[in-house]
This record gives sequence, structure tokens and C-alpha cells, in this order.
Amino acid sequence: MRKYKVGIIGATGMVGQRFVELIGKHPYFELSAVAASSRSAGKSYEESVDGRWMMPTAIPESAKKLTVLSAESDVEKVTSSVDFVFSAVDMKKEEIKALEEIYAKAECPVVSNNSAHRWTPDVPMIIPEVNPEHLEVISSQRKRLGTKHGFIAVKSNCSIQSYVPAFHPLMQKYTITKALACTYQAISGASKTFETWPEMIENVIPFIGGEEEKSEKEPLKIWGSVAGNEIVTATSPAITTQCIRVAALDGHMAAVFMSFDGKSKPDIEEIKHIWKHYKGIPQELNLPSAPKQFLHYFEEENRPQTKLDCNLENGMAVSLGRLREDSQYDYKFICLSHNTLRGAAGGAMLMAELLCAQDYI
Repeated sequence: MRKYKVGIIGATGMVGQRFVELIGKHPYFELSAVAASSRSAGKSYEESVDGRWMMPTAIPESAKKLTVLSAESDVEKVTSSVDFVFSAVDMKKEEIKALEEIYAKAECPVVSNNSAHRWTPDVPMIIPEVNPEHLEVISSQRKRLGTKHGFIAVKSNCSIQSYVPAFHPLMQKYTITKALACTYQAISGASKTFETWPEMIENVIPFIGGEEEKSEKEPLKIWGSVAGNEIVTATSPAITTQCIRVAALDGHMAAVFMSFDGKSKPDIEEIKHIWKHYKGIPQELNLPSAPKQFLHYFEEENRPQTKLDCNLENGMAVSLGRLREDSQYDYKFICLSHNTLRGAAGGAMLMAELLCAQDYI
């Protein structure tokens, strides 16, 4: 695999820092440009994050001396030095949409962690093991943008990264008609630590703005299909959610309930078998960020646990457990994913690897 020169716009925030950390040890991605707000522009990357580096490892040497560019004013400088960019900018939604299109129209592919373009009909929203075929819509997007190389691809919301992967293999053979998911979400999902958000210590907040709407609707785009020049969303299963902020640093857990149609449903052992043996294209291609075992089922009654299991397979695997029958739905279970790895920068990194492997970049 050849080396790819990579840029990050929004490089100084928590997700941007996670991108910097991951690229620093990537086998064929090389960090060549970092961009952020005008407040950081002109400083070295090390200076720009001084006192607010939030990753557990040190700043990669390859990033320290890079001069931070302005994400908005230095578009040409960024795009001329990279093969593609990761987007993790912290701006208003309409501003993000406009900025990402500017980069795409400058013939620079954009792999975005942001939500701004998730509902743009010709922008694929990808969980690589679930809906890689949606990348086909990029050709239509390029026609709309008038580009040869530039496009935008986005990852989905972090809160759905545990239960959508659990549902998807089952849906290849059976029909899930309805589901309920209560998510218990870590504070890093709000780009916070306990130092910056001490109010969360020993606390639970039963509201995360906009999260329940995303958690209920985004899976339907993931399970949609490419038709003509756009992705047409699926109409089922019906999903309802509650999203709760809890006193954990990393890891989004969900208590999930699901029902199948009256025609047929798997038994518990078959569900476990399907989960264990499911592989997606990232596993088949052996992509660097792909977990070897995508879905891990724990037989212990008290697993998965956020502290023990969210870093499973470098934070890129999904943990499952406590599968059992339910009195109102057919089954219920617990699932867990790492929100800033599988759910954010790591998921975008895996999507970029897939885009490179399939010659979109």
C-alpha cells in the first residue's frame, strides 16, 4: 500500500487530537497538514494544544512541529499538500457544510466526523462493516459538485455504533420490526474530561441535545439503498431511544430490546453464532484499523463493562452480552462501543482505509 498524505481540519479539538494520535502510528497515512481556527493558526501544533492535550499518549513527534493553518483561510495550502483530509471542525452546522464542500470542490476528498452532511442525499454515511456499498453514490456526488476527485463521506453518530452492528448481521436473514435502545454515554462524547466538566463526577444527566433523534433516524439511512443519484432511507425497523450522559470518560453502552416479525426468529444460540461469525469487508481486506473479531459476545453476566471492555481490539470492536428473552420484546441485550475510537476518529480512519483500498482516494 502506498503512503497517503493526510490533513486534519479541526486538529486541536478532542476528536482532532484523536486523529493526530492514530495517524502517528498508522502504517500508510502520513500527517502532512493540520488546520484549526484562526486563534491557533501560525503556532506549532505542540504550542496550539499546550495544556489541553487530552490523549493518553504523548503528541506524536510527526505532529509537534507542524505549523497550524487556518481551516477557513488556508484551504489551498492544506489541499495542495495532502491526498485527503479528516474533518473534525467545531463550527455551526451550516458553516461546516459549506466548508467541507469548499474542500471537496478543491478536489480534496473529505472524510468527516461531523454531522453536518449526514442527511445530504448523495453523501454516504458509513459504518464500514455494515454499508460499504453506499460508497457507490460518490460518483453522483462528484457530478453535482463538478469534481473529479473531491467528495465528502461521513461517519454516523457515535451512539448507534454498538446496536446497529449488532442488528445488521441478524437482518441478513431475519426481519427486526421494532427496537428500543437506552444509551449510557461517556463524557468524551461531549469533548469533555472530568477536569473540564467536574459537574459530571458522580452524576447522571438524562438528556443529550439532539442525540435521540440521531439515534432513531440515522440507522435507517445506514440500512437504506443507493437509488439513482442518492441514498433512499429504509422505513424499518422502528427504533425508539433514550440517551443519557453518565460519569464515564470513554465508552457508550446501550440496553437494547428487539422484536422480529411473526414469520420467524432466531433462537439465542443462533444469534450468538451469527454475531461470532460475522465479518465485513474491512475484515476481509485486513484493513489496519479493523478489529479481527468485529462483534465480541461475553457469557459473563456482568459483561461488557465500560472500564474493562471499551478498548477491546484498540477500541474498534463492539462488545455484547446479557442476551436473553424479554416479556415485551423478543430479546434484550447489552452492547458497548468506544465512542471516540469506533464511534469517531477510529471509525473515520477505518472508512478512509476502505476508501483508499477501493480507489476512491
